[in-house]
Amino acid sequence: MTLTALLISIFMVVGLLGNAITIVALLRCPRVRNVTTVFIVSLCVADFSFCLLVLPFEIYRFSHGAWLLGDGFICVLFPLLRYWNVGCSLLSIAMITVNRFVMIAFNEAYSRIYQKRWVAVQIAFIWLYSFGMLLPTLAGRWGRFGYHARLMTCTIVRVDGRSSKIALFVIGFVIPCVAICICYAGILAVVVSSNRRVRRHSSRETSQQKKSRQERRKKSEMRITKMSLAVFLTFVVCYLPITLAKVKDPTVRYPGVHILGYILVYLSACINPIIYVTMSKQYRQAYKTVLFCRRPRLFSESSSQSREGQPKGSAVASKTLMSQVSMTESEWRASPGPRLNELPEVFPESAESRM
Repeated sequence: MTLTALLISIFMVVGLLGNAITIVALLRCPRVRNVTTVFIVSLCVADFSFCLLVLPFEIYRFSHGAWLLGDGFICVLFPLLRYWNVGCSLLSIAMITVNRFVMIAFNEAYSRIYQKRWVAVQIAFIWLYSFGMLLPTLAGRWGRFGYHARLMTCTIVRVDGRSSKIALFVIGFVIPCVAICICYAGILAVVVSSNRRVRRHSSRETSQQKKSRQERRKKSEMRITKMSLAVFLTFVVCYLPITLAKVKDPTVRYPGVHILGYILVYLSACINPIIYVTMSKQYRQAYKTVLFCRRPRLFSESSSQSREGQPKGSAVASKTLMSQVSMTESEWRASPGPRLNELPEVFPESAESRM
């Protein structure tokens, strides 16, 4: 129990620092500030609040070997916050993936879909829907929040043989997982199709140019493969065990399996910043800007160079976060298909605001 408490303490410290630095970096640095940033901040806020409000109770429980805070208000608040934050994290991850998919596969409609008011609606949906799913349990209509003797913690317990736990975990895992799989399959299809077009056009180039393009294509394919696998496998590893435990063992005959599942969920609160942020060079630079108190630059050197010699309003590929799974700028330019438009700093300007 003491070792588990120590492990969760490490998760809490890493999660608090990682998510806090990420939030500050995203809000402070214009270079990485775009529509996707809004959803990443939502994810970071959910994980930060999870580490701040939920994990201390778990550290206390495991360090004492039992839940000693009674079956009152705290025993209702603790599982409510835990389930709410987990739901917000899952939906935020799914929204990030959908955002990247729409930008890459349906770029022409991107600015219309992700206008400021619709992004605000999506953020509100993430938080309100995650809380709304818990209202029947909070009201005692579909199970209730209370102390579970087998797990020695406060969670959703049955009332008259009914519990919302299985439905919540199935919906919370299956829907985001299916959405992520579909979106990444679509992204892969777009990239593969673009690679084929680039290979057809490269037949007119010299052998050295061909070799250079082939190397860039290889790197792009490896980048999208690694990023997709990292996102998907982390999602599965962190949430599949607890989902299966709730579905296959609703009476908690094997409490150790449930506890292991919870620990993996707690791990996800600190590992998300590592996967979604540190795999991007621009975000690492944003981290340095915050940690070393540097003045944030508006654009990176590479982005400014790509703008030289171009007319105002020309299109370049966005290089932030999950858009790394897209092709490089030169490859998209060589493609006869639609190009990715550059995103504004925060939201695409609506027609009304220009008038």
